[in-house]
Amino acid sequence: MIEKLDINSLPTPCYVVDEERIVRNLEILNNVEKRTGCKILLAQKAFSCYHIYPKIREYVSGTACSGLYEARLGYEEMGGENHVFSAAYRENEIDEMISYCGHIIFNSFSQLDKYRDRVLKAGRKIGLRVNPECSTQEGHEIYDPCSPKSRLGITNVNFDRNDLRGVSGLHFHTLCEQNSDALAETLDAVEQKFGDVLSSLEWINFGGGHHITRDDYDIPLLEKCIRRMQDKYGLEVFLEPGEAFALNAGYLVTEILDITLNDMPIAILDTSAACHMPDVLEMPYRPIIIQPNGNIAGEKGERAVTVRLGGNTCLAGDVIADYSFDKPLKPGDRLVLCDMSIYSMVKNNTFNGMALPSIYYNTSLGMRKIREFSYNDFRCRL
Repeated sequence: MIEKLDINSLPTPCYVVDEERIVRNLEILNNVEKRTGCKILLAQKAFSCYHIYPKIREYVSGTACSGLYEARLGYEEMGGENHVFSAAYRENEIDEMISYCGHIIFNSFSQLDKYRDRVLKAGRKIGLRVNPECSTQEGHEIYDPCSPKSRLGITNVNFDRNDLRGVSGLHFHTLCEQNSDALAETLDAVEQKFGDVLSSLEWINFGGGHHITRDDYDIPLLEKCIRRMQDKYGLEVFLEPGEAFALNAGYLVTEILDITLNDMPIAILDTSAACHMPDVLEMPYRPIIIQPNGNIAGEKGERAVTVRLGGNTCLAGDVIADYSFDKPLKPGDRLVLCDMSIYSMVKNNTFNGMALPSIYYNTSLGMRKIREFSYNDFRCRL
């Protein structure tokens, strides 16, 4: 919680992961597992801060991954269930991938035919990702796996029911930051398109995008959806939320370097939307910002002074958003951007030679430094 943080004692820019909030989220997820018998996996694409994996493993069943390095990380640092889906697997990686993962999920029948016997020989389970062609999202098509001509998942017309040897489950991922009503609608489409094969399978994976730990999330409906697949088809159910694990459980602390003017005040920060929080530009979304005194920044024009917050790169569009404050900002002031544990550390970059933010863990025993970065982290990538 920000009121427990000594903002001025931290280096900037700096990610802070909050243990109290992480545990709150984990308890919610753990209770869903206990009540339904489903298995919940951390989607590492959203949050891969493996230093916290031992804590996470106390509450959930394992990890989900999208590539070789995530697969290895989940296997070595978390243990438990480890499922992988990739749009396509590389010949020089597939055997190592199989060694790390218990479930190998394919995106096409051609990939299934290519690798099926190797997966089965290793005693692993095979799944197919299907596309139920049911888009429940509005906007941000970049994150909609069911958008027209999507490369993700096999559509019903392309699903070969005569080529299912060794296939024990189906996987779908259609959601993004959504409530369980969207899952219920998706399940209707899954049953309509693929219900004829479900009874012959062992498991189904609901993918990710489930905002289970959000305050307004309808957990009873989620559990009804889980039991629907268990009771009707006898399937073991897996879910792969990512954001739900670290939702509202992290901050990015930044300092103002300068204030410039161009029709309005523009604060140049020591962080960057493009480098340190790329989803701010890609989604796009507007993070909540809190000042060290606890005041929450307002919308443009809501408070006395409106300021544009920009990053310290040469990219003209490296702008977080316009915010308003009770008083003018000045160099040296610090700001705290909220909900910065998810899709931040895993997506940041060193464009312009920008330093990567340090990572700290705010625990019940005090602030713990997890990682600081240096010039070598920039140089060694090139």
